[in-house]
Amino acid sequence: MANRKSTRITTLTDALSARRVLHLKEAAVLLGVSEMTVRRDIADNPGLFGYLGGHIVPAADIESDVPYELARAADSHAAAKREACAHAARYILPDETIFIDCGTTLEYLVDLIPENYSITAVCYSLNAADRLTRKPNVRIVMLGGLYHPSSASFSGDSGLETLDRLGINVAFLSAAGIDQQRGATCVHFHEVPIKQKVISLARENYLVVDRSKIGKLKPAFFAPTGAFRAIITEDGETAVA
Repeated sequence: MANRKSTRITTLTDALSARRVLHLKEAAVLLGVSEMTVRRDIADNPGLFGYLGGHIVPAADIESDVPYELARAADSHAAAKREACAHAARYILPDETIFIDCGTTLEYLVDLIPENYSITAVCYSLNAADRLTRKPNVRIVMLGGLYHPSSASFSGDSGLETLDRLGINVAFLSAAGIDQQRGATCVHFHEVPIKQKVISLARENYLVVDRSKIGKLKPAFFAPTGAFRAIITEDGETAVA
């Protein structure tokens, strides 16, 4: 029994070293045990693991001055995020190239890509890339650069240069705030150049958010609302009032 538990702890530690965040359900499947067993393993090893909103993260991320924001946000308004992505999914067409923004909302959009669709998906976050690898007919273009743990995303000139060589049919963007006058904003300034570059290149741009983001203003501005063909929430295509 002790040997099996030690093996689970080692496997979980290795998985977090590679991915930084792991959903409880994914950890249970990875380890071949129940979610309750995973919870006990986490509780028995507070020096190794932390638990935030259904996600397992390294303990160091919990103890740092800025906790791992992606894990904290993952379960916030989850049902609304799924519904918003269900509305947005109808703009995914076979044999096209799409862009998937970083953050926790568009994870659900990836899950809604039909298994038989042959598409190219461009992304710059680990959580989106991880989900895309489970789609057998999706070709993934991962934008590289400097890694930012707070959003599990990359930024830098190499990613922007890659975008210049791509033809993007549809871009799905996310935001942390949408203000009627100022437009779409996010928390992290390193995301802005990528978002703006994609908006300038894509044939169609859609902003996908849950309604809790409307009326909020975050520090990093990246686009006026007019830059998007539509703003999509859990209620469908939505006007910003």
